[in-house]
Amino acid sequence: MTLLTQQPEPTKTQTGEPIWYASYPAGVPKSIDPDSYPSLPAMLLETCRQHAGRPAFECLSARMSYAEWDRDSREFAAFLVEEAHCRAGDRVAIMLPNMLAYPVTFLGALRAGLIVVNVNPLYTPRELQQQLADSGAVVIVIMENFAHKLQSVIADTNIRHVVVARLGDFVPMLKRWAFNFANSYIRRSVPSWRFDTFTMLQDACSRSPNVSYKDAAPHPGDIALLQYTGGTTGVPKGAMLTHRNLVANTLQCCAWTSMGIKSDGQEVLTPLPLYHILSLTANLLSFALFGGLNLLIPDPRDIRHLIRVMRGAKITAMTGVNTLFNALINAPEFASLDFSALRIAIGGGAAIQSEVARRWREITGCALIEGYGLTEASPVVCINPVFAPKIGAVGLPLPSTEVSIRDDGGKAVSVGEAGEVWVRGPQVMLGYWGRPDETAVVLTADGWLRTGDIGVFDAAGFLKLLDRKKDMINVSGFKVFPNEVEDVAMTHPGVLEAAAIGTPDPRTGQGVKLFIVRRDPALVKTELVKYLHDALTAYKRPSVIEFVDQLPKSNVGKILRKELH
Repeated sequence: MTLLTQQPEPTKTQTGEPIWYASYPAGVPKSIDPDSYPSLPAMLLETCRQHAGRPAFECLSARMSYAEWDRDSREFAAFLVEEAHCRAGDRVAIMLPNMLAYPVTFLGALRAGLIVVNVNPLYTPRELQQQLADSGAVVIVIMENFAHKLQSVIADTNIRHVVVARLGDFVPMLKRWAFNFANSYIRRSVPSWRFDTFTMLQDACSRSPNVSYKDAAPHPGDIALLQYTGGTTGVPKGAMLTHRNLVANTLQCCAWTSMGIKSDGQEVLTPLPLYHILSLTANLLSFALFGGLNLLIPDPRDIRHLIRVMRGAKITAMTGVNTLFNALINAPEFASLDFSALRIAIGGGAAIQSEVARRWREITGCALIEGYGLTEASPVVCINPVFAPKIGAVGLPLPSTEVSIRDDGGKAVSVGEAGEVWVRGPQVMLGYWGRPDETAVVLTADGWLRTGDIGVFDAAGFLKLLDRKKDMINVSGFKVFPNEVEDVAMTHPGVLEAAAIGTPDPRTGQGVKLFIVRRDPALVKTELVKYLHDALTAYKRPSVIEFVDQLPKSNVGKILRKELH
């Protein structure tokens, strides 16, 4: 008779603990309490009171203190309730770049008990109409030079009140260079527009609330944010992120990074737009708890302006995407900056290429920490240890986060074996707004989020992402991950950017096509072919190489492979 013993799950030790706990940095807890605050505004208002005298935000050399953030957001909340006649659960769209108006309207909407809908200011009228109609937003806060887009589609939405913001709102006096930058950013020629019911934001925040006004008291499970994403199935839809989701992910991020961050003197560079979930959680929410100063960059594509801001500040932390870090390290003046205060640089949104991480550390002396997340998880799932990141891995699951690697049948696979990444934790969304069928595709009955990403755990519990399931290339039955091909190509000194996709091949089914932006104009295909031949096995080598002047990117700098097809 054979005695059967119960085997531990593949990613757990004999004691039943996840394997990644053994790799946790000293001082990082295994769990957080997602119910530490009853709501997101409760958390932010407590930090406003605690750090009232400190600067909270800076944009175009003008600063806003935590006390001013509290005051102005309260006045905007009262305006939404008393004059725009919003009621709890109504949706308020915010269509702003990084400017002082964003944190004011964001917190104000939450204080009024409303649901924020982040909108990309670069959207076309068609994209704007689709998102406003899907969310059912009744109020929109929009920067004045984007208002013409709204004017052409507002009749096909539920919008009943428009709040118009200007870059100089909440700025008592802008310096001359700031005026010049503002004018260049908004293209000088602001289109004419007309709405039946609209208010200038500065006016909305300069009226004293009625004595009877009180902030709303949303419950932890109430929706705080509709964050639109292509998600795991490609169709734009609103991820319903609750107050508890966002509080939890903020506390998870703070617990992880607190080892590298002091409680005062923090200046975080915020080049990614706050309407992007990574920037919202990792910069605005997390550093607010530390009482830090967020340096808001309205246009991160202006690398010269970004470097000027860095030169005039003591940046202690920043977040970004691979393309932004790559652009900075290739700017000649970047290497002359003083990086003595820089402690944390976090990359997300897309894979950080090894060569970019290497050169970043070489220039700044600070490691580029890769993390992993997705909109449906508020967004952060994994982060590398701050002082000892593992290059090529996206880190360890955050406190109170479960990550499992599953095969196509949903069965957990062994450590070292690749499969789809599943995530469960307090930061995982409620579901997709108005799309129960789409929700059922990605959320299991027991709370697991199927991410659509392919990954693998190593023995120490570090997660390595191989690629998106849908981006994987099948060459004669062999799996090729575009990230790997791109990563190798980026190590060639003549390559500035690289992107790989699958292309039809009559012999192998699919082949690898590689798009290259040259750093060295003299780079030729034969040289690159030889270089890749020595680094990649036969089926991974590109069958087609195409040199291009630039790669298509999203508003936050992700390379858009779908457009390369």
